[in-house]
Amino acid sequence: MTLPQEHPGQEHPGLVVVGHGRHFWVEDSDGQRRLCHPRGKQGGCVVGDRVWWLPSGDTGTIERVEPRRNSLFRQDETRTKVFAANIDAVWITLAAQPEISLLQLSRVLIAAEAQDLPCVIVLNKRDLQEPFARAWDALAPYREMGYEVLPLSTLHGNEDDRQALCQKLQGQSTLVLGPSGAGKSTLVNLLVPQARAATAALSQSVQTGRHTTTCTALYWIDAERTTALLDSPGFQEFGLRHIDASQLAGYMPDLHRHAIHCRFLDCKHLREPGCAVLAAVDRGEHPVHGARYRIYEQLYEEIVSMRRFR
Repeated sequence: MTLPQEHPGQEHPGLVVVGHGRHFWVEDSDGQRRLCHPRGKQGGCVVGDRVWWLPSGDTGTIERVEPRRNSLFRQDETRTKVFAANIDAVWITLAAQPEISLLQLSRVLIAAEAQDLPCVIVLNKRDLQEPFARAWDALAPYREMGYEVLPLSTLHGNEDDRQALCQKLQGQSTLVLGPSGAGKSTLVNLLVPQARAATAALSQSVQTGRHTTTCTALYWIDAERTTALLDSPGFQEFGLRHIDASQLAGYMPDLHRHAIHCRFLDCKHLREPGCAVLAAVDRGEHPVHGARYRIYEQLYEEIVSMRRFR
C-alpha cells in the first residue's frame, strides 16, 4: 500500500473503517488506509469515528476522536459494546429459519429509536416458503408500526437484487446488524462483492484470523465514497441497561402513540389507573399487540432490576 508523504508531528484527519481490539484501520481523504493504534492506554474508537492521527513509519497513532453525532450500542451489567458511530440508518437482518426472536428484534429497535436512527428489517431466506410465511406473519405488528420489512433470499441474490438494495442505501452510512447465523455476511457480500477479499487481506495484516466474525468493518458501495455499509459481528444477547425504564414506552412506537394519552405523565403502563396503553391492550386495538406489551413488561422489569443492583 503506497501512502502519501507526511510531515512528522502533523496530525491528519481520518475515518475509522475497521476496528479489532486496539487495531484500527484509518482512511484518509484520498481513500488510503493505514493501521493505527490509540495513543497510550486511551481507547474508545469505533468504526465510523472521525479521528486525528499521527504517522509513525508505516503505521500511525490515533491522537483524538471527534465528538460523535450518534452511536448504536448495547449494554449489560458488565460491559458496553458500541457497534458503530456516526451512522444514518440500521438494517436488522433476520432469518426465516431458525425461528426469529421478536424479543431480540425489539431490543435492537429500542436501542436504535433511542438514538433516533431509522431501521429497516431484512427478512432473509425467502426461498424457504413455509418458514418464511410464518416469520412474515410474526412481523406484522412491526409493519403496522411503520417499519419497512424487506423480503430477501441473499443466498440466491442476483445483480438486479443488488442494484435495488444499493438504491435504498444511496447516500447513507448504514449499519448491518443481526443475530449470528441470520445471513448478514451473505447480505454484505451481495452488496459489496469485494468485501470477502478485502476482509481477508485486512485480517492477514493484523493476524486476527476470521475478520468478519470478530470486528466491524466499513465498505464503500460507490466509487465516490458517499454510500457506506458497515458490517458488524453477530450477537446472541442485546442488553438495554443504558435505557431509562421511564422512557422505554417512548421508544416503542405502538405503545408510544397511546402512552401520550395516559392520565398521569409518569405512568409506568403497568397497573396505573387511566393508562391508555393498558386500555388499548385490553381492547386489542392495533397496532398494540398483547405479545408486544408482554415484551414491554419483560424489558421494563429487566431494566429496573439492573438499575437496582448497579
